[in-house]
Amino acid sequence: MSVTDSEYESMLNTLRELCRIPAPSYHEDERAAYIKAWLENAGAAGVYIDEARNVIFETGPGDEGMTVFSAHTDTVFPDLSPMPVIEDDAFIASPGVGDDTASVVVLLYAIKRLLGTDALKDKHVMFVFNSCEEGLGNLMGVKHLFEKFGTKIKKYVAFDSTIGIAVDHAVGSVRYKVTVRTEGGHSFNRFGNVNAIAVMSEIVNRIYSIEVPDKEGAKTTFNVGTISGGTSVNTIAQEAEMLCEYRSSDASCMEIMEQRFDEIFESCRNGEAEITVKCVGNRPGMGDVSEEEMSSLRSLVSEVNKEFGGVEKTEFNQGSTDCNVPLSLGIPAICVGVYNGSAAHTREEKVVKGSLKAGLEIAVELIGKITT
Repeated sequence: MSVTDSEYESMLNTLRELCRIPAPSYHEDERAAYIKAWLENAGAAGVYIDEARNVIFETGPGDEGMTVFSAHTDTVFPDLSPMPVIEDDAFIASPGVGDDTASVVVLLYAIKRLLGTDALKDKHVMFVFNSCEEGLGNLMGVKHLFEKFGTKIKKYVAFDSTIGIAVDHAVGSVRYKVTVRTEGGHSFNRFGNVNAIAVMSEIVNRIYSIEVPDKEGAKTTFNVGTISGGTSVNTIAQEAEMLCEYRSSDASCMEIMEQRFDEIFESCRNGEAEITVKCVGNRPGMGDVSEEEMSSLRSLVSEVNKEFGGVEKTEFNQGSTDCNVPLSLGIPAICVGVYNGSAAHTREEKVVKGSLKAGLEIAVELIGKITT
C-alpha cells in the first residue's frame, strides 16, 4: 500500500514535533512519554516505559521466539532546551533529525499501519523505542532489554542510518575517562613542578604512536575525543582530563588494544602525577551468530531495499549500533536505514522529506517478511 498524502504530511508533522523535544542520552523521558501517548492514540494497547526509559509495545501470543524492531530515541547532542527546526520544500534540518528521529517516525507509522491489518496476528513481535544508543549512553537501553528478555528474543532489527545502508557486523569499543592530578602551583614561583597537561599530552602522544593490529578482514582504530584541564595561563595545571577509546571488528584485536592502552597508562604513572583511569563505555563486539540466519536477513534487506528504496545493491557495513548487543549474544540482528539525509552528528543535519515515504514502505515490508 503506497503512502497517502495525508499519511506523509502527518509523518512530517510528527518529525517536526519530535525534533523539538531534546533527548540527550539518559534524558529521553519527554520523548518516551510523547511516543507512548502517540502509540496509544494510534490504537496500541499495553504500551509501557521500562526502567531504562525504553518504550515497549508487544503483540502476539506467548513469551518465546520474539522478533524485535527498534529505533533509538536519544540524540548525540547534549542540549536540554528545544533545538531549531528549519525546512524548505525538500529538506527538514535539525540536530538529530536523521539519527535517529526520522527512524523513530518511520517505525511509529509502520506500527500504526500494521495495527489496521492482520499482519501481526499470531506473531510475537516487540517494538522498542530505546534509550542510550549514542556515545556514553553505552547501549544501556538495549542492554537492559536483553537483561530482561534474554534469549526469548530470536531476531533483532534496528532502524538507523540511510536507505541502502545496513550494518550486519558489530564493532566493539571500550571508552576511558582519564584524569591526571599533580601538585601544580604558580607558573613562575613553582616552575619545574609537574604539569598535569604535560603528563596528559604524553599519554595522548603515546596513544597516537600505537600501531594497530593488522589482521585480515578486521579494522581497528583509536581516538582521543575530548581533553580539558588547567586553571589559568599563569598556573601549573593541577588537573587534566580526557575521553579516549579504541574499537575493533575483531575480538582478538580488542584484547591487544586493551593491553597497549593499559601499558601506556601504567608507564606514565610516577610519584609526582596521579593517573586515574575509569572505563565509561564498553560495547560488545561480534559473537558466534548463525551465518545461515544472517544471510537470510541480508537477502531480505537487499530485496526490500531494491523494490521499495530503489537501491540496486545494499551496502553492508561493520559498525557500532544497538545490534551489537544481540550479535554479541549470538542472536541474528541487522541495522537498516529508512531515510535519506546528510551531516549526521552535526548541527547541520538534514533529512530529505520525500525519503520518509520509501522508509515507511521498507519498514512495513521488512516487518512483514522477517516475522513470517
